[in-house]
Amino acid sequence: MIGIGPAALFGLCFGFMFGTGCSLAIMYSIYQGGYRKGVEESLAPEKSKRFTLALARIEARRRASAQASRN
Repeated sequence: MIGIGPAALFGLCFGFMFGTGCSLAIMYSIYQGGYRKGVEESLAPEKSKRFTLALARIEARRRASAQASRN
């Protein structure tokens, strides 16, 4: 461990920071791409089957939570 120089330690630290930052940037861009696709589907005149199924599931959950809050 004594043989490792300060340049190697700096390289290790910076490599880890840039690696983590890059992976977070990639995950964020994937999230944004999914968000854009969802907005495009919601604005389309003819809704896709996947969109209508997801909307039905959301509405069912809202009805169930409203029923639970009333009781």
